[in-house]
Amino acid sequence: MLKLLTTIFPMALILFCVQISAQDIQKISLANQYYEQGELQKAQAIFEELSKKPKNLPQIHSRYLQVLNQLGDFDQAEKYLSRLIKQYPDIIQYRLDLGILYRKKGEEALADSYLEETLSGIRSQKFQIISASQYLFNKHEVEHALHGYKLSREFEKDQHLYALELAEIYRRLNMKQEMVGEYLNFASSNPNNINYVKNVLQNLLTEEEDLVSLEQLLYQKIQKEPNETLYASLLIWVNLQQQNFYGAFIQARALDKKEKGQGERILNIGKIALDNKDFKNSIKIFNYLIKQYRSGVNYELAKRYLIKSREELVKTTFPVDTTEIANLIDDYRNMVLEIGINERTLEAMRSQALLYAFYLNRKDSAIQILTKIIDTPGINPTLTSQAKLDLGDIYLLNGEPWESTLLYSQVEKLQKDQSLGYEAKLRNAKLSYYKGDFELAQSHLDILKLATSREIANNAMALSLLIQDNTVFDSTDQAMQAFAQVELDLFQNNYRLALDKLETMMTQYPGHSLTDEILWLRANILLELGEFTVALELLSQVVQDYQYDILSDDAYFLMGTINEDQLNNQPEAMRIYNDFLIRFPGSIYSAEARKRYRALRGDFKETPLNPEPSVN
Repeated sequence: MLKLLTTIFPMALILFCVQISAQDIQKISLANQYYEQGELQKAQAIFEELSKKPKNLPQIHSRYLQVLNQLGDFDQAEKYLSRLIKQYPDIIQYRLDLGILYRKKGEEALADSYLEETLSGIRSQKFQIISASQYLFNKHEVEHALHGYKLSREFEKDQHLYALELAEIYRRLNMKQEMVGEYLNFASSNPNNINYVKNVLQNLLTEEEDLVSLEQLLYQKIQKEPNETLYASLLIWVNLQQQNFYGAFIQARALDKKEKGQGERILNIGKIALDNKDFKNSIKIFNYLIKQYRSGVNYELAKRYLIKSREELVKTTFPVDTTEIANLIDDYRNMVLEIGINERTLEAMRSQALLYAFYLNRKDSAIQILTKIIDTPGINPTLTSQAKLDLGDIYLLNGEPWESTLLYSQVEKLQKDQSLGYEAKLRNAKLSYYKGDFELAQSHLDILKLATSREIANNAMALSLLIQDNTVFDSTDQAMQAFAQVELDLFQNNYRLALDKLETMMTQYPGHSLTDEILWLRANILLELGEFTVALELLSQVVQDYQYDILSDDAYFLMGTINEDQLNNQPEAMRIYNDFLIRFPGSIYSAEARKRYRALRGDFKETPLNPEPSVN
């Protein structure tokens, strides 16, 4: 038993069994001190003397080798190690150190053969090979560490052994495909490991080609092991990372059928597509759910999200078709009649009210619906607050800002330190901005910059910077006040009036710091009015004349989407997206530009591994 323990834990056992003399402890301390001071020859002399006593070896071995190597005294180091190997043949570390020494001496072939022979000799001793491989990895003998783990895996006949260790080695060797293969191996050994693997891969696979390679590897795994659902689940995740929501849906649909699920996974993918403004695919996904699971638990949600997706698509297809808006209102009404009043259908009624107010100019109908929601007993206070914010917006739309600020302030108080409370404060800040009271607006915005909601904090920061950048050199604030009034006109749907005012500002304030903002706003108004060619000209002017300003990437990306979504000019859209990724690699639009470019290139076609018909 003692011999076995010595081979596994040799140093610890020697330390436990033998006490080092006080005199030797002092010498070890002195040698280490010389080493740290760079007096290597003095340190060597003391270590050499100490090495003659076996009890000192655990304390001095590594440092003594370092000293000899730094002095370049490889012959002495080899003699020292050869003596130890002869005296203690069961301690593998000494053999490994000799192999590493051969490498330092430049004897590469001898180092490789010696280390391979040493590892082969212990392949059947699991604890020894693990210890040796870890030691070699730490000593930067990475390929031999790899060899050690693979020898043991082969001997044990268990392909799941050492998956994480091998993945780390492959990462160090920049062998990404092999690294990913081992992470998949780790995940397949226990389904509970999948979230860990996703997190690791998300951090390591940062380039587009990395995800494409992983996608191809997963397809190969699925072909070899069609009954293993892990790979299909990971493939869904990869598609979501690439923002290929339709591809994720195809895989989720197949997996859901295999597992006889209720569409929960598919519903989540649809919601992600909706949140990421991929309305065409979210419509396809929710349509499928409604048809496939009419009696399922997710039917009501799918119905609500389907109409919401159609609404967002209509609202972003310019000029907005008011007939389609009326159809959406009818769909919301029919949904409420079909399902009855509950929190989901009250949400639908909120959407219905906002469509009435902002697109059909039927503000009285909107106020009536929102008042009904607010007066509904027993509903979630959050929903009540949301309806009050909506009602405040409609009063502002109607030219009654005092009613608006009253409602916003109520929500601010009711939802203090909550996202809705911050949203209410942001709307009050915008009210002050519209009125030209920039000092009061800034006092609100300074608080909102620290909001827990990133979106609210970013919006507050953007408005704050707009005010600061365009008032610092203009003591009268006249241009900024005129611009704020234009933004209020836009909120109230007075597009032509806003355009006229912006054109006047270009003449009245030539060369003002607001010029790029004016061009940007004019382009967006013309886009909503369906005047795409003129909008593109203004956006091009922003990109060319203000290429180092904050709106440059916004303008260039919008040019791509106009060509793709409004003009159906796919070649020009592809050119812009490709150029955008080169010119603005750090933009917040980079991921969306890359996804759109790949979609136009045809990367997201349905895979032949899933031969089911497309969903219309």
